[in-house]
Amino acid sequence: MHRILDKDIDNSPELRQHLPSINDVYLIRQKNKAIMWFLWLSLLFVVIMFLPWTQNIRANGKVTALRPENRPQELNAFIPGRIVKWYVKEGDYVYKGDTLVQMAEVKTEYLDPNLTDQVGKQIVAKNLSAEAYRNKADAALVQMNAMREARDLKLSSIDNKIVQQRLKISSDSADLAAAENALLAYTRQIDAAQKMLDEGAMSMVEFEKRRVNYQNGKAKVNSLDNKLNQSKQELLNLKINRNEVVQDYSEKLAKTEGERFASISSATSTEADIAKLENQLSNYAVRRDFLYLLAPQSGQVTKAKKAGIGEIIKEGDMIIEIVPEINEKAVELYIKPMDLPLISVGQDIRFIFDGFPAIVFSGWPNSSYGTFGGQVAAIESNTDANGLFKILVVPDPEEGEWPEMLKIGGGARGIALLKDVPVYYELWRNINGFPPEYYQFKPDETKAKK
Repeated sequence: MHRILDKDIDNSPELRQHLPSINDVYLIRQKNKAIMWFLWLSLLFVVIMFLPWTQNIRANGKVTALRPENRPQELNAFIPGRIVKWYVKEGDYVYKGDTLVQMAEVKTEYLDPNLTDQVGKQIVAKNLSAEAYRNKADAALVQMNAMREARDLKLSSIDNKIVQQRLKISSDSADLAAAENALLAYTRQIDAAQKMLDEGAMSMVEFEKRRVNYQNGKAKVNSLDNKLNQSKQELLNLKINRNEVVQDYSEKLAKTEGERFASISSATSTEADIAKLENQLSNYAVRRDFLYLLAPQSGQVTKAKKAGIGEIIKEGDMIIEIVPEINEKAVELYIKPMDLPLISVGQDIRFIFDGFPAIVFSGWPNSSYGTFGGQVAAIESNTDANGLFKILVVPDPEEGEWPEMLKIGGGARGIALLKDVPVYYELWRNINGFPPEYYQFKPDETKAKK
């Protein structure tokens, strides 16, 4: 077999015409395009390096409710008890006020079914006792007023007697003074009669008459003096009697007033007991209501920590969990401390929700599909147990609503949009391990960027 050489192909056009496959195998006559492709690719790479790239921070989180009352709620036992009946099962939808679980008392002091009636009877008895004490205090007050009136009347009578006795003393004093004046006259007469008798100018009979008058005058003075002293003594006795009346009635009034204050104190103490019993009655009534666990709001029953009939529940134990209807959805994301300064309230966040397919281009958010927009609503000032800061993100009002099928606890991945930089800068930053550029975020910047 003759071997075909390259020079034979070049010098023999007839051979190339009869053997067309030679043109496909031997590319000697064709131009090489590798350099052209390399140049175009290099140019494309340079163009891509200068395209804008949106810096971003990625964070994981979960769907939650914006308001705390719309988040999953644990229903705990207010009091210890024993489960008697279940009215719901897991997965049921309940409305506010629906009965979920019925319990029974386990403490001995609350086992009496007529406990509230018994306390009510005690309250009635105490009210009657308090009323009796108040009536006794009122009667004591009336008695005291009567005593004061009797004292005043008796003192008035004694005062009148004292006035009369003073008038009598004045009269006796005047009588005594007159008798003393008469006695002086009798004394002068008897002295003159003695001289006349001695001189013989008066008879003995006449002298005896004058001596009798003198003796009678002296006796009258003594009598009137005794009478005056007796009147003064009677005045003193009246004053003493008056003081005795004042003292006696003061003691009686003090004793009656003490009894009145004791009755008022007993009534007040009884009223305090009534208030305490009424408080106990209210507590018993409220405690009886606690035996029925009611739904605080509408929602779905998701967890039942206790099961069966007759199971004992301690105070504060979780019985069941309710997930309320979500009126305002939100996403809680957990940000690293080094990225927190780049997050501000009102900043745009793009979301990828678990179960909803999406095509994401991190640096070109406008070219991503299946993502949902949100805005930062709140930033916590303290870290959680993992050392991350939690932020709450709500739907962006300028974009569409989040899917209706989102449930609390569903996973979400957020992308916080930061500053626009060239692609080459972002590659250089990632190669060197530098963080995104720090800047003070302004919501208007993101809006303008859109």
